[in-house]
Amino acid sequence: MPNQTAWLSWARELQALAQNGLAYTENAYDRERFERIRQIAAEMVAGSCGLPLERVTGLFCSETGYQTPKLDTRAAIVEEGRILLVQERDGRWALPGGWVDADLTIAQNAAKETLEEAGLQVTPWRLVAMHDRSRRNPGLSPWGIQKAFVLCRRLGGQFQPNQETIASGWFSLDDLPVLALSKTTPEQIALCMQAADAACWETVFD
Repeated sequence: MPNQTAWLSWARELQALAQNGLAYTENAYDRERFERIRQIAAEMVAGSCGLPLERVTGLFCSETGYQTPKLDTRAAIVEEGRILLVQERDGRWALPGGWVDADLTIAQNAAKETLEEAGLQVTPWRLVAMHDRSRRNPGLSPWGIQKAFVLCRRLGGQFQPNQETIASGWFSLDDLPVLALSKTTPEQIALCMQAADAACWETVFD
């Protein structure tokens, strides 16, 4: 029997096909068919993940236009062999980051998220990697997500608790706290620390 990951993968593909069809078709009957395919995809996600159908429909079937992945940035600040992490309200830790705002570049978004979550002003200076979340991070997501890891230099600032994070700290690779693995893995932290020490770097991408 197919596992949960397989069902979600099929549902995401059906959702993308339906959304793309809705973006381009002008035939009313085809639109009805695509809307139904989209609803089936939502039902598959709800059934496989145990979420209310109404919530899945709102999250999964609300976008228009050609289906593209979501973009997430993660800022890496490395100093003296330690990397900055922020603690989220569930107690787990991650690199500062979040969804890229529509009017910001990857660099601008990395700086914005670091200021909001870690209280630090930074200058982004190196794109370490572009990772496909489904290949690199555990956990299920109804969306395709691309994660940009950006090395940043600290300029100033100080952490203050906020609506997203409750603490920040500097950690070595062999003394990491409990991570929010869907956002940041030990392997991704190691890659960022390796890039910080390199004289030159080729961006790693999936």
